[in-house]
Amino acid sequence: MNGTDVGKSRVFALLGHWFTVAPVARHTLAPRRVSASVPFRWTVPDAKYGEVRLSGRLHHAPSETLLVVVHGLGGDVRSHYVLTAASAAEAAGLASLRLNLRGSDRTGEDIYHAAITQDLHAALASAELARYARVLLLGYSLGGHIVLRAATEKGLDARVRAVAAVCPPLDLSVGARAIDEPGRLVYRRHVLAAIKEIYAEVAARKPVPLPIAEARRIATIRDWDEHIVAPRFGFRGADHYYGESSVAPRLTGIEVPSLVVAAEHDPMVPADTLRPVLSGARPPLEVRWIDRGGHVGFPARVDLGFPGPGGLEDQVVAWLLGRAGG
Repeated sequence: MNGTDVGKSRVFALLGHWFTVAPVARHTLAPRRVSASVPFRWTVPDAKYGEVRLSGRLHHAPSETLLVVVHGLGGDVRSHYVLTAASAAEAAGLASLRLNLRGSDRTGEDIYHAAITQDLHAALASAELARYARVLLLGYSLGGHIVLRAATEKGLDARVRAVAAVCPPLDLSVGARAIDEPGRLVYRRHVLAAIKEIYAEVAARKPVPLPIAEARRIATIRDWDEHIVAPRFGFRGADHYYGESSVAPRLTGIEVPSLVVAAEHDPMVPADTLRPVLSGARPPLEVRWIDRGGHVGFPARVDLGFPGPGGLEDQVVAWLLGRAGG
């Protein structure tokens, strides 16, 4: 790599941080507006808690196609990228459903993990969604891992025609190791703060694996998975959880058209954690790499080579509709 290439790489690396942080800051100061939505609620049976109540927001539209959007670790239905996806769906004339992962609505129902696909399957099976003939799945970060994992499972709703994942971790062990590196401290603290809030709400209402005071002292994702996620969901530890849950070895089993969008300079899910998994991708799995962008944050106009207007979500929705035959 010559000096010019090195300089360009450094600039793009800095832009990776910018495109990760700036959308969050803008959304905090001026939250994105979306069309009217109604509450969406469903329940899932659970061996430990008996029943877990879940929530989301449903945007109706005169369409037979529904876009289901799943947020990332520490996010919720109000996250900037989730709202942008809902707006892209509206622009394309689609209905959309923004799903909260367990406890993300701060109701204290439960916590979640990277392969908790049963909640997604249960949502799709609800009577309220029976009107839709086609379903498209779009997940971000950890939510991207969840929708890809669902696409490998035999219980996937037959109406699901296409799946897209933006900046998803694929090998959970490698991903946890990366975000736990010292240079990613700021991002790690941000994510841990959010999931600790969720955990605190659960601890106030239900039995939990670790007292809240001890949980608040956890400083790495791996320790969180070892001491919170694994015991809550019956894994023997973090390694067992990663081995059983990672979608990476299951990607060859995907039968529905699927897209992974990854950023070359993602500061939270580094490219080198994804490239070994994605290098051998074959249809129906497609991969698009973006030079300028961060973690679930990109320039206003991104061209993935798909029809339709620029902008990541508009491009992804166009791809989903194209693969779904609409």
